[in-house]
Amino acid sequence: MGGHPRTNDTRHAIAINYSIEEECQLQVFVRDNNVDQALKALKRKMQREGVFREMKLRGHYEKPSERRARGKAEAIRRARKLARKKLQREGLLPMKPRLSPGTVARRGPARTPRF
Repeated sequence: MGGHPRTNDTRHAIAINYSIEEECQLQVFVRDNNVDQALKALKRKMQREGVFREMKLRGHYEKPSERRARGKAEAIRRARKLARKKLQREGLLPMKPRLSPGTVARRGPARTPRF
């Protein structure tokens, strides 16, 4: 099996064809028979492309009135987010606190350890 000339790994490709409105093809290479890593990359690409969201929306029939209401709610959410980001850039709203690498975000009170 042919691999990359500089490495002796064999590569397999996972390709998925799906149709939302236009034909798209996602391709992920499996390196060193590491299928888990390739699957993780494929899921990440599908998430970015909006495949999971589309599958969820098409899982059941959505009435036109529901579709309009959802679209309006999404537009409002986008506008609010854009306005919030603008205020943060102008310094009128505090920025979201950034965590330093290696720290874990915790919400709520500290839990007691279980023994």
